[in-house]
Amino acid sequence: MDVERTALPGIGLQHVLTTGRGRQIGVVSHRTGRKDLVIYDKDDPDSCVVTVKLTTEEANAIAELLGTGRVVERLADLHRQVEGLITEQIPIAPGSPYAGRPLADARVRTRTGASIVAIVRDGQVIASPRPDFTIEASDIVVVVGTDEGVSAVTAIFTQG
Repeated sequence: MDVERTALPGIGLQHVLTTGRGRQIGVVSHRTGRKDLVIYDKDDPDSCVVTVKLTTEEANAIAELLGTGRVVERLADLHRQVEGLITEQIPIAPGSPYAGRPLADARVRTRTGASIVAIVRDGQVIASPRPDFTIEASDIVVVVGTDEGVSAVTAIFTQG
């Protein structure tokens, strides 16, 4: 399935996919963080039939309904398939040196070779968080890597 990605100057980014039945559905990600779910006219793909403005929480809930919540389950399956690879869920304590800071500040991949593949916040899964994603106390960071790498990530989030 092809997803078209288009930069919208001054607005943000648009992703549009065409379903098997020829309908086009899009998501406009505004620079402000708001997301719009857009359904285009079947006969005129340049014309929008419906636009639903979503808050970040609403967009995350829809993503969860569409299957993003299975990320942790899929990682567990992957762990069973790849020898030497482990998945760990690391809770961020209120005293963590990275609570309230962007993910990039921790430089996890550079320092450990392990990868942060998701953040669980208030029961919502944020898959593939961006470097500018701000970590909060009570988040759960989902990490994939070697045993040594994952242990090093745990140390980073607890000790700095």
